[in-house]
Amino acid sequence: MNAGYTIPAATAALLLWGGRAIRAAAIVVGGWAAIHIGRRLINHAFAANGPSRRLDERRARTLAALLQSILRYTVDFLAVLAVFQVFDIPTASFLAGAGIVGLALGFGAQNLVRDMITGFFIIYEDQYAVGDYVTIGGLSGVVEEMGLRVTKLRDFSGDLHIIPNGAIDKTTNHSRGAVRALVDVGVAYEEDLDRALAVLDRVCKQVAAQHADVLVEGPSVLGVTDLGRNEVRISILAMTKPLQHWQIERELRRRIKDSFAAEGIEIPYQKYISVPARGAGRPADHAPIDRDD
Repeated sequence: MNAGYTIPAATAALLLWGGRAIRAAAIVVGGWAAIHIGRRLINHAFAANGPSRRLDERRARTLAALLQSILRYTVDFLAVLAVFQVFDIPTASFLAGAGIVGLALGFGAQNLVRDMITGFFIIYEDQYAVGDYVTIGGLSGVVEEMGLRVTKLRDFSGDLHIIPNGAIDKTTNHSRGAVRALVDVGVAYEEDLDRALAVLDRVCKQVAAQHADVLVEGPSVLGVTDLGRNEVRISILAMTKPLQHWQIERELRRRIKDSFAAEGIEIPYQKYISVPARGAGRPADHAPIDRDD
């Protein structure tokens, strides 16, 4: 090659920016690989047979999701700074400029900081964890994912609710401690209450024997709790493990219906009687009976 040969400016610029683009792409791919490998390591560490096996499953899943969120934010931030350096963008001036822009976007930054601080205290105080059934701001569902910024709830219809942690001011956790199962049974006034109570007591003993793994206490018949217009109301109470009260209530209602039908005990329900209007055409043998109004 001729020693006096010089590369055209356009070619030199193309080589320069092409090399920078390749390095930037390598940084992006490296960041993606770091996140992917980091997630696998975190999942292994918090697996049931991993180093954190002493933690309960609920707590382990929560911490795993939190660490994955922190890993993603950290790698993304470092990758952006590295790409800036590749393209000779001064990071110091960028951070200073970011401070000026952050001042202009102060309200948005305040919300972000509030979300992260609230998320930190939610996790630190163990207010709820992944897998818990909670009610937040009128929305109920199972906590599917939680991080420093948002909490994700999946309700029973399958909808996913994403709630900023800073907007959470009141939380009801339905997965902590025993839960009440309450069933009200209506019995007709004409029925023998002692016989109805005996049947209900037998049903409670059957349910207690077959569902002892989810029951904490009961079920037991409380007795007559209300005298309604058309029925005597009897209540049955049980205490179950978290999220198992619906199962016990359904099982009690099914067995009570079958037992009352077998014993001939009437459960009151609304009945409608159709009375033909006077003067309407009908067969003679179906003429209405006169009565004093």
